[in-house]
Amino acid sequence: MHIHFIGICGTAMGNVALMMRAMGHTVTGSDQNIYPPMSDLLADAGVAIMNGFAAGNLDPSPDLVVIGNRMSRGNAEVEAALDARLRYTSLPELLKHELIQGRRSIVLTGTHGKTTTSSLMAWLLECTGRSPSFMIGGVPGNFTAGWQYSTASDLVVLEGDEYDTAFFDKRSKFVHYLPTALVINNIEFDHADIFSSLDDILLSFRRLVNIVPGNGLIVANGDDENVRAAVRQAFTPVETFGLGERCVWRACNIEYDAETSSFDVERNGEVQARLTVALLGEFNVRNALGVAVIARWLGVGYDVIDEAYRSFRNTRRRLELKGEWNGVRVYDDFAHHPTAIRETLRALRLRHPDNRLWGVFEPRSNTTRRNIFQRELAECFFDADMVLLAQVDRLEELPPEERLDPERLKHDLEERGITTLFLKDADHIVEHLARHVEPGDVIAVMSNGGFGGIHGKLQTALEG
Repeated sequence: MHIHFIGICGTAMGNVALMMRAMGHTVTGSDQNIYPPMSDLLADAGVAIMNGFAAGNLDPSPDLVVIGNRMSRGNAEVEAALDARLRYTSLPELLKHELIQGRRSIVLTGTHGKTTTSSLMAWLLECTGRSPSFMIGGVPGNFTAGWQYSTASDLVVLEGDEYDTAFFDKRSKFVHYLPTALVINNIEFDHADIFSSLDDILLSFRRLVNIVPGNGLIVANGDDENVRAAVRQAFTPVETFGLGERCVWRACNIEYDAETSSFDVERNGEVQARLTVALLGEFNVRNALGVAVIARWLGVGYDVIDEAYRSFRNTRRRLELKGEWNGVRVYDDFAHHPTAIRETLRALRLRHPDNRLWGVFEPRSNTTRRNIFQRELAECFFDADMVLLAQVDRLEELPPEERLDPERLKHDLEERGITTLFLKDADHIVEHLARHVEPGDVIAVMSNGGFGGIHGKLQTALEG
């Protein structure tokens, strides 16, 4: 089958295109911004890429057109596909028909931690020799890409994203993933550009819960009130996990060292095993416990789980050490929500308890650019000694009354005793850091984007 991808160079689109190529399909695609590394990966796999969107890119007519969720009406290729009555679909629906149907799908979801838990689940199954197919929204440290297609296993691991599917399908992506087993890490308000309230998000999760078969399994964070609400009327067996006494599965006697977290696994009050995972923080202990519950349901022994956890390397941009220059460690993290920021800084404080910790934050996501979390952001930096705030990204796209106010956030943080500066961009932040950091300091850069190339600029400045 000839499959054409409109918007092929996005991370998810490109990875699925590569998977379809590996499955034997003829794949072409187009995009306005064609750049490495995705363009090189696609070219090396024999995928023809057209620069720009044009009706002629659909000549000869493909058997199927995949329309990315960044595309909308008015796009030249979208209009041409509709005019010609070509068969078209979304990326999640393509995965449903070409990869998931007929397999056992393990979907890991939640507002936070889904990339880490998906990567951990895929690696654990790889360590059992089951070699699952997977699609993850990042590059897992134990693999060379965010996808794998395997004919050796009927298991497929999917990161379940609650974001919408396409301009013609406003349901969350994860409802297409046909979960046999489902992990829900947590549920909070996010994605303010597509959800109007927490109730809207809960509705999407309830729809997901409602399609898990009766002979499947739902593994739900029992410490999270919103998760408990989402699974309350499930037709599928539910196993709760967490730290609290109401959970069926509990992580107890938690201990941390510089690089790992260790904990006892209890089920209904009885200790089952002790596990050590190469991740830090209470948040990641809970993530590891949720994955372990699925693994046990699949019949994986605790010795194998522990071995996989000890050898796990997290996804890039999740507490990733970018480098140490003149005694200053610089970490990169995708944190762009108050809870994620809090947990990132807490984990770094555990790793570096006696070092001065700088929190550098760019309000860039569609939620943190808005003032929805104005108050919550002032309450998530407590583990930082110094905070540097950048200007709100794409400020001109938001009316003034909707924007996050960094000056107010600075004032609120200083009232809590945290030294804070508001510096408008990466260049000014790097200049300030270069003048004030000392050997032994730790810098946590938190953004869900490129942040003006801040990591390379920091390396240059600190090495100089």
